[in-house]
Amino acid sequence: MNPYQSAFICVLLFTMTTLSAQTRRQSVDLLVLGGTIVTMDQTRRVIDDGGIAVVNGRIVAVGPRAEIESRYTSRQRINAAGKVITPGLINGHTHVPMVLFRGLADDLDLQEWLTKYIFPAEAKNVTEEFVRAGTRLGLAEMIRGGTTTYCDMYYFEDAIADETAKAGVRAVLGETVIDFPVPDNKTWDQAMAYTERYINKWKNDQLIVPAIAPHAPYTVSEAHLKQVKALSDTLNADVVIHVAETKKERDDIKKDHGDTPAKYLNRIGFLSDRVIAAHAVFVTDDEIDIFKQKGVGVAHNPQSNMKLASGVAPVPEMLSKDVAVGLGTDGAASNNDLNMWEEMDTAAKLHKVISGDPKTLPAEQAFEMATIRGARALHLDKITGSLETGKRADIVILDWDDLNQVPFFNYYSHLVYATKANDVRTVIINGRIVMLDRRLLTLNENAIKIDANIYRKKIIESLRNQ
Repeated sequence: MNPYQSAFICVLLFTMTTLSAQTRRQSVDLLVLGGTIVTMDQTRRVIDDGGIAVVNGRIVAVGPRAEIESRYTSRQRINAAGKVITPGLINGHTHVPMVLFRGLADDLDLQEWLTKYIFPAEAKNVTEEFVRAGTRLGLAEMIRGGTTTYCDMYYFEDAIADETAKAGVRAVLGETVIDFPVPDNKTWDQAMAYTERYINKWKNDQLIVPAIAPHAPYTVSEAHLKQVKALSDTLNADVVIHVAETKKERDDIKKDHGDTPAKYLNRIGFLSDRVIAAHAVFVTDDEIDIFKQKGVGVAHNPQSNMKLASGVAPVPEMLSKDVAVGLGTDGAASNNDLNMWEEMDTAAKLHKVISGDPKTLPAEQAFEMATIRGARALHLDKITGSLETGKRADIVILDWDDLNQVPFFNYYSHLVYATKANDVRTVIINGRIVMLDRRLLTLNENAIKIDANIYRKKIIESLRNQ
């Protein structure tokens, strides 16, 4: 055999081996390759130069890049080399259309803010189209900041669900029911009928978890709270409610019902592992035990509670008892943004200064509240909150070389104390790329801004005449 024949045979064998290896590789919908993966799985695995394979919206493999590339192939690839890959953030409590009231009334206590400004502004301005415009604005802001799942309570929630699904975002969406006329339903019976139709319409959606949202124990009667619980039981639907947000609420509930808010709700049989309690600022040790026993999720909203001077929730005590506590922004009318990176940073620092102990709520725990524990709080931890096989592909890719990121020593420290919303580069939800290299793919940013400014003029005019 001459040298040319030998060379030809070698090339042929190499080609056949390569083709055979490619044939053995499984074809997937998406590969995210390179970068460091902060998984937030049970072992808190961090994978340098990692890879993620996605099929039908689910993660089918997470591991070292070389291993993933040897097993999978895909036409759609994202090169994340030099970046950090995390689970999508979970905003555990907001009122998303209220971004259109951002900055309308600030530096007020909760009751004055609600009764003198927000409720009148809502009565004069909130329509289905208002809600849709506000939802699109809020969704764009959340995607830009790496939020892939949020929990909402507002009016016209069916419209919010529609806009959220079109944008490709995951959400628990609660239709607000309350004991006085509101923009979408003027009576309690109308509200409950609307809610039942809404839940049945969306209950099998891949992204939307429909819920019922009684506003609070001080705005919904005992009889109506029991009716909400019955509907929740019948439809197996989540319940979103404000609980013990202010000292006044706690004192009024105790005066009217003989118990503090969480004890009162428990006594009437309202609490269950489908309930998501927002705020929980004024809760006792006994009530924290009740939350744990009943499987209630809690949404801690540090910036909103600080801005309204509502108080500081006993989050370290809840965490010590392994209550499912996540983080939320609250509505942008009382925050004034939907930035979960700020909430993480604030939560960690707030509880250090309140406790007088700098070791309280360390960075890893704060990041956990915005990811896997936040998913637990929304009863979604089986499908999201971490990057591991079988979970939905809700993925955030972060730039890691901006000035605020240099130098780098510890991932959790950087994620909580240094990372900003502008560091979010690419966002994937349910396996679908919704933002690529800072460009929104499912929402029209310019149209959203135009609509928001049109409503600004309408809101100013409506309040001028009150």
